[in-house]
Amino acid sequence: MRERTWEVVIGLETHAQLSTASKMFSGASTAFGAAPNTQASAVDLALPGVLPVANVGAVERAIRFGLAVGATINPTSIFARKNYFYPDLPKGYQISQFEVPVVQGGGLTITTSTGQKTVRLTRAHLEEDAGKSLHEDFHGMTGIDLNRAGTPLLEIVTEPDMASAEEAIVYAKALHALVCWIDICDGNMQEGSFRCDANVSVRRPGEPLGTRCEIKNLNSFRFMEKAIEFEVRRQIELIEDGGRVVQETRLFDPDTGETRAMRSKEDAHDYRYFPDPDLPPLMIGADWIARVARDMPELPTAMAARFIADYALPAYDAEQLTASLAFARYFETAANIVGKANAKTVANWMIGELSAALNRHEISVENAPISPEQLAALIARVQDGTVSNKGGKDVFEALWQSGARDDVSAIDRIIAERGLQQISDTGALEKMVDDVLAQNPAIVAEVRAGKEKAFNSLVGQIMKASRGKANPAQVNALLKKKLG
Repeated sequence: MRERTWEVVIGLETHAQLSTASKMFSGASTAFGAAPNTQASAVDLALPGVLPVANVGAVERAIRFGLAVGATINPTSIFARKNYFYPDLPKGYQISQFEVPVVQGGGLTITTSTGQKTVRLTRAHLEEDAGKSLHEDFHGMTGIDLNRAGTPLLEIVTEPDMASAEEAIVYAKALHALVCWIDICDGNMQEGSFRCDANVSVRRPGEPLGTRCEIKNLNSFRFMEKAIEFEVRRQIELIEDGGRVVQETRLFDPDTGETRAMRSKEDAHDYRYFPDPDLPPLMIGADWIARVARDMPELPTAMAARFIADYALPAYDAEQLTASLAFARYFETAANIVGKANAKTVANWMIGELSAALNRHEISVENAPISPEQLAALIARVQDGTVSNKGGKDVFEALWQSGARDDVSAIDRIIAERGLQQISDTGALEKMVDDVLAQNPAIVAEVRAGKEKAFNSLVGQIMKASRGKANPAQVNALLKKKLG
């Protein structure tokens, strides 16, 4: 492939909408889905005589992010006006941060198919969102909805440390999980709460960085991957055909799977940044940072390490279980009920049956119709031999459909109603074993000749005779005893 003779260089800028009830500089609501232009206050529109006031909750969320990624929280940061003109920017400028952001540095460690790497963060700064241009259902005209104008954002900027679409996606997913974990953003990509811009360039190995193009407003991991892969191919083909890459902003068209030019890419000086005269410097003292730190949840890497140490889990399981805070808490609740010695079994059920069901029904673990207490009770029924492992999966599916969340007694009821109780009675099992041995003298002879497959064949016939209800461990023990 031609890409192998090229190096891909990717940096991401992510806009995380902060989970405050009101906007960055006004008391207007940030609720999604209101009728157009019903949540745009005089401050959001910069009408004469109004003054912005910074949202304390937004600042605390920025501090929380900085602590989570090991960044520097600047004791003094500056709000600046970023000047540009667009129909959905009612002020003619956006309040953002330029020279001195609230969060500086830090990094996020990711695991890809080629191993671990740390993506360095340049900065994370506070700013307000613009409004939204609506092009549908307006008979050729464009409508402007200013409800989103002034919504608080944390723009998180990386160094150009990613070398493939895979790395960019893994980083974006890790960042998405982190901002949700520390509860600063709801992560709803469909509603625009988490949007990424990808800066993509290519170069020959050892050469300086190439000219970058920015792909704007990627609100789907799948689209991001396709957009980056297309853009890499486009730039390589363009250069190899004798052309040159022009610095520009591009959009991804999911219908064609291609990026297309939107406008020439601006540089910082084009925005004529200057400190906002209506906002004093943002002062963050050590005591404020300490208060935020005290309220921080245990971070995913620390929790994964604890799961490995406390529950003797493999690193893979611990990483899967800490994909979200809700998933991790579900595991810990169930594991503490069944006991640490059985925590691996809980992990197996969650990574297997539970995750598959959540994906199939496209819901989050918070909305799962099976509670951690029910899962723990089901695992206990499998382990005490009441139901087989296969029968347990049938109970899981029935419980999922029952709508009886939190009702632990529903498990025994389902086992009884569906006749899933495992046969563990020694007398009944011994009769089944004797019958199968009597009916299969040739296979018995093969077993006694040392053929392992023949033994498994007998086990299978006994399980079939019991309609899958026989206790497999007891069947194995009885067979071995009878066959010497």
